[in-house]
Amino acid sequence: MIISSAKPFEEVIELLKDKDDIFVVGCNACAAKLHVGGEPEVLEMCKRLEDEGKNIVGWVIPSAACSVASFDSLVEKNTAINDAKTILVMACGSGVSIISGIVDVPVYPSNNTESLGGRSQGEVIPELCAMCGDCKIYYFGGICPKGQCPKRLLNGPCGGAVEGKCEVDPEKDCAWELIFNKMEKKGRLDLLEKVWTVEELSE
Repeated sequence: MIISSAKPFEEVIELLKDKDDIFVVGCNACAAKLHVGGEPEVLEMCKRLEDEGKNIVGWVIPSAACSVASFDSLVEKNTAINDAKTILVMACGSGVSIISGIVDVPVYPSNNTESLGGRSQGEVIPELCAMCGDCKIYYFGGICPKGQCPKRLLNGPCGGAVEGKCEVDPEKDCAWELIFNKMEKKGRLDLLEKVWTVEELSE
């Protein structure tokens, strides 16, 4: 699941300054689950933009904004997109990029993309993966230190944690304490003996 959050409405309005005939594209996948791009949020956005004097020509919610096959597939869902001079995408950066690639009008995001996360036992868990393109998660018990440690440390904890909480973000558990506990439980603390190089740390 790609974790995104809604931009402040004031920022959206600034992005759409001097723009009109707006078509809103939501996302029925990650953004909908996070309540930043599903039908209720899209309808609310349309209403708020209309209250600001913007002309909303229509809206659509594809199953996933990041996998829209073609412009025609959007037209099939709502032909009003043909009248759009501006498109607002309520999805992650991938969704914005995909939509931008299949339309000929300016496309603007309403969300900020934060990280790759997931959902477990009804809870959304952000920052599970830093999407670095060089996955070493096996060595850390399935917990990505690049994604979950604010300092992206690969060779152990910084020593600043207090009662198991991160010194950078006291609301978060120390990633390295989680890693140690997980590896100890698996009987694989030996994997933590590997020392990563500066080049590997900077990837």
